[in-house]
Amino acid sequence: MKFLDHLEEWLIATLMGAATLVIFIAVVHRYLSGFAIPVVQDYLLTLNTSWAQELTIYMFVWMAKFGAAYGVRTGIHVGVDVLINKMNPQWRNKFVVLGLLSGALFTGIVGTLGASFVWEMAHTDQTSADMEIPMWWVYLAIPLGSYLMCFRFLQVAWTFVKTGELPKHDHAHVEGLEEEVKA
Repeated sequence: MKFLDHLEEWLIATLMGAATLVIFIAVVHRYLSGFAIPVVQDYLLTLNTSWAQELTIYMFVWMAKFGAAYGVRTGIHVGVDVLINKMNPQWRNKFVVLGLLSGALFTGIVGTLGASFVWEMAHTDQTSADMEIPMWWVYLAIPLGSYLMCFRFLQVAWTFVKTGELPKHDHAHVEGLEEEVKA
């Protein structure tokens, strides 16, 4: 499981960093192309960065799908659980498991429908507008991210049934910073 956790985190961080870098380069290119310095302007106008926006959108789609699975695993998704938490523990636990299994069912269905869609699209010649990559590559984020999210819902449900614990995210905690030890 640690490998999958690290792969998920690495993928999200890499996509986020790459998207930021691509947009930064495109903005700097656009800014410098407007200068009236003939040599610089002539060279920059030969570079085509029209693909940058499309690539960034696709990277954010992939980041969002895998980020949602990360959110389930770490407990950072917003939940409306005021009524659930007011129930007695026996009923609360049943509703928590029902909610987690419902999330798994929904994301499993979305993943299956997405896989079918990608399969059909892979048998066409449809490509993206600027980068001209096969569109099924872009849409592959739907089944992969949804199945990962389904797995994470099942993983959290299993842990909850065994231990009664849900993943909890402490918004005040910053990973890597240690609290000062008072003597």
